[in-house]
Amino acid sequence: MTTNKQDDRLEKIRHSLSHIMSMAILELYPKTGLGMGPAIDDGFYQDYDLPENITEEILPKIEKRMKEIIKQKIDFVEKKMSFDDALKFYKNDPYKTEIIADLKEMEEKEVCFYTSGDFDNLCKGPHVNNSSEIDFTAFKLTRIAGAYWKGDEKNKMLTRIYGIAFENKAKLKDHINKLAEAEKRDHNKLGKELDLFITSKPVGAGLPLLTPKGTTIMKELQRWVEDEEQKRGYQQTMTPILAKKELYQISGHWDIYREGMFIIGNKKEGEMALRPMTCPFQFMIYKSKKHSYRELPIRYSETSPLFRKESSGEMHGLIRLSQFTLSEGHLICREDQLEEEFEGVLDLIKYIMDDTLRLTEYWYRFSKWDPKNIKGKYIDNPKAWEESQKVMKKILDKNKMEYVEAEGEAAFYGPKLDIQMRNVHGKEDTIITVQIDFALPEKFDLTYTDENGKDVRPTIIHRSSIGAYERTLALLIEKYAGAFPTWLSPVQALVIPVAKDFNDYAEEVKQQLFDEGIRVEVDSSEDSLGKKIRNGEKQKSPYILVVGEKEVNDKAVAVRKRGQGDQGAEKVASFIKKIKKEIEEKKQ
Repeated sequence: MTTNKQDDRLEKIRHSLSHIMSMAILELYPKTGLGMGPAIDDGFYQDYDLPENITEEILPKIEKRMKEIIKQKIDFVEKKMSFDDALKFYKNDPYKTEIIADLKEMEEKEVCFYTSGDFDNLCKGPHVNNSSEIDFTAFKLTRIAGAYWKGDEKNKMLTRIYGIAFENKAKLKDHINKLAEAEKRDHNKLGKELDLFITSKPVGAGLPLLTPKGTTIMKELQRWVEDEEQKRGYQQTMTPILAKKELYQISGHWDIYREGMFIIGNKKEGEMALRPMTCPFQFMIYKSKKHSYRELPIRYSETSPLFRKESSGEMHGLIRLSQFTLSEGHLICREDQLEEEFEGVLDLIKYIMDDTLRLTEYWYRFSKWDPKNIKGKYIDNPKAWEESQKVMKKILDKNKMEYVEAEGEAAFYGPKLDIQMRNVHGKEDTIITVQIDFALPEKFDLTYTDENGKDVRPTIIHRSSIGAYERTLALLIEKYAGAFPTWLSPVQALVIPVAKDFNDYAEEVKQQLFDEGIRVEVDSSEDSLGKKIRNGEKQKSPYILVVGEKEVNDKAVAVRKRGQGDQGAEKVASFIKKIKKEIEEKKQ
């Protein structure tokens, strides 16, 4: 088992910098309310209720004052305070008052403060002992964003100021260079430049519109995944995107997950909901007829449009959405088949993520229930939870998988294995989940007849194989910086005539490629040859085929390969044979 512990010293530096930033802010805006401000993976942030709006133009001024404070060699001193004294101290700050009230509900005995200079702040730490331990050349304030208090969009929007911080100037510079590279690879930026998707205010946040090029990639992925699943014994289903509340009442979603669902209708006329997941629908298909133990395992899969409420602050490009498309599947099996079926799911994921897409920078998280937080979040069956978690741990350990354990991250009906990845900006997200379900077979009264003619409850594995297609597309854009492998590229070959006299031949070549299933375009604009080639390279076309008089006479094309330049002339038939082989083998 592995863990992702942050370096203690660096965490102290970053946490202390959030305090020093607050000291500088309070000098500029004495009536500021202080929200939360932790250390994060590459730095720190702090939320403020400022008396006026600020822009990023003020960040250098705040940064300069922070450096002056650091040079004063200020001590960070921990002290304890009673709840009554803490409330008096923060009588004019509703945010700190609310935090103190929360701590009191958690039955804390006293409140922890840190004093730095004249600044007293409610905080558990950790901090450096003295500001001289901080290299004032090794941090930088980066941006300003809006953030709802406690992450709840019903609360007031605060101003969040972000900073990055490292042990020394060299590491800061290296990180800034990485941020610049990440910006180049950002899927939102490239998605627009490469005409893959757009967003629209009238349509709404978290509802991207895929262009024909973006849709081409999505459809290519979907067809490939569905074909591979079929080879592995999955049966495709097609189920509705909404259902009556009765279905979700059976599954438990209505009671436990209702706040995350889009509800349609009203109590008087009857409520329905857009589906947040497909499992209840596929269970109804299974339940529609009797099943023998000989039929199991039954593997259902579906390319499922799903709908989940997300706060507007969480929406991000193709990664966090209100509507997304999931490669969803449910394996209904006997208990003695569970281990083999779980391993089969892992093998499918490896084939898709590692062997083909090359999205290998992921890690496993074993997501468990929190026995202290049963009410309203989990199915209340402690014995079943412990047994199912023991089974999953046995499978993971048998397969020598390294994983991080995360208490409180399970699905409401069972433990899960999450596959975690970071985008180019370091934000962690769950890409794929595999779940063992002990609860829903009973809720839906699912059975099969065993060899003795007795009705028995099956075991269920919930799984995805490629995750949400939109999120996977975002990660692919960022991994390849838009230069997709040929099999995924929206345009696999771009034909460029050197002059308009050769437009007809360019169209002939296009038709030959098109007839062989190759995605191809012709640039018949009046731009110069050099500009046409540069435009093709900017659009990341894997192949550019230049045609002129010589190519017409030889029934050939002059091939330029992305990243390798001029490859010389080649007969059209020969080029078609090579590119088809490359596409079929899904070469990188």
